[in-house]
Amino acid sequence: MGPSEFHLGNLDTPFGPMAAAIGRSGLVRLAYPEQDLDSLSEELSLALSARMAMDEGQLDELRRQVDDYFAGRLRRFRTRIDWSLIGPFARRVLGATAAIPYGGYLSYGEVAAEAGSPRGARAAGNALGSNPIALVIPCHRVLASGGAIGGYGGGIERKRMLLELEGTFAPGAARARA
Repeated sequence: MGPSEFHLGNLDTPFGPMAAAIGRSGLVRLAYPEQDLDSLSEELSLALSARMAMDEGQLDELRRQVDDYFAGRLRRFRTRIDWSLIGPFARRVLGATAAIPYGGYLSYGEVAAEAGSPRGARAAGNALGSNPIALVIPCHRVLASGGAIGGYGGGIERKRMLLELEGTFAPGAARARA
């Protein structure tokens, strides 16, 4: 794999096929089924000036991790992340979000504070809404104040399903400190 080459493939999930792109630095994009491989390839080619190639096994470890996550056997993804599509503030917000443990949650305001902007809950929500790496950066673990589900770039029903999978709405669900 060359330095500016990304491999594309689909990952089977309960939501349908999620399009993924991985390069030398790690996972750069994991998109819900609304975005197919062709549009993902075009997006990344323009954004990264990189060559796209079809998956030739480079996504196999990520596939195993996604399968294990949905089967309840994986609590933390162990894949490197390529942050090149993410700006500085969003990187801080998504970094704080990545630290929220399985089954835990924080509010938008708490994530904003962890990212160094205690009054930036709305900006943090915007950064979370544009998360290019769904599931692996678990923005579904960020709730509105008071524990309301809030918004989600992948849709409220998906967010609810992911939170239920992780036991977040079960008795004793833990608030997290990122």
